[in-house]
Amino acid sequence: MVIRGKDKGKTEKIEKVFSKEELVLLPAINMYKRHIKANASGQASEIKMISKPLHMTNVALICPKCHKITRVGFTKEKDKKVRVCLKCKKTI
Repeated sequence: MVIRGKDKGKTEKIEKVFSKEELVLLPAINMYKRHIKANASGQASEIKMISKPLHMTNVALICPKCHKITRVGFTKEKDKKVRVCLKCKKTI
């Protein structure tokens, strides 16, 4: 779920993560118009809608069990480190 910006409150699955830049790409979120010029090969000019990445801090995880915005915690189960919802304490 987007928690800041022009698309605040919208939910979408993350399509791609850019870890070095700390950005995430969400389809149909943060849409902008891109003007493309006509070229010599006969392609006409057009305006395309593209989705630009958002910073990770502007996006929050929604727990699949309790369906609330949550932060992620970690616990050990059978010698494995697992992610846990901090609101309902169930594994994600």
